[in-house]
Amino acid sequence: MRKTILLFLVSVFFMRQNTKIVAITGASGAIYGLRLIQELLDRGDDVVVLISPSGFLVLEHETNLRLKGGRFKIEKWLKKYFGKAKGRITYCPAEDISSFLSSGSSFVRDMIVCPCSMGTLARISCGISGNLIERAADVALKERGRLILVPRETPLSQIHLGNMLKLSKMGAHIIPAMPGFYHQPKKIEDLVDFVVGKILDAMGIENRLYKRWDGEK
Repeated sequence: MRKTILLFLVSVFFMRQNTKIVAITGASGAIYGLRLIQELLDRGDDVVVLISPSGFLVLEHETNLRLKGGRFKIEKWLKKYFGKAKGRITYCPAEDISSFLSSGSSFVRDMIVCPCSMGTLARISCGISGNLIERAADVALKERGRLILVPRETPLSQIHLGNMLKLSKMGAHIIPAMPGFYHQPKKIEDLVDFVVGKILDAMGIENRLYKRWDGEK
């Protein structure tokens, strides 16, 4: 019995060492978050998925991914959606403020909010921890972890720009969902991969999701 408990604790500890948090909020561009999760899982990272109430609505409207029910039912649907991968996927409800992600002792240091709504960005910039998404981001900042925010909004007001500048000064990476066109994209997936590739770059993860500029031939 003790051996079983010990193995369980070791497995949980190991999962947290290579875990990435991906939060999907209510901004347009849910496909960016889904594509990012797929890439992280395929490379062998464990991913904890957080989805805000508005994030669920955007997912359904933009991708036809309808996630309903309790925690384990949603996690089951996510596992089915992403299929078999090297990494493991876990779902934590955004209202579960008692989650291990709420504490800096969890050792989870990488978090990406993709897409990041202006409301979420504003609350993170003010240190408001009203839900698990905001608290996990707060933990990433205070523990000097890696926090990447992928805002998707246009035009931007002075409030939006001020909040992004404030977070950038705190050490957060601000990567707006602004796909490039120098690589001559042929389909929407090429534009999505460009942004996701930039996110992985910021995380120090080698990838070939987009063609890098190698000088004009």
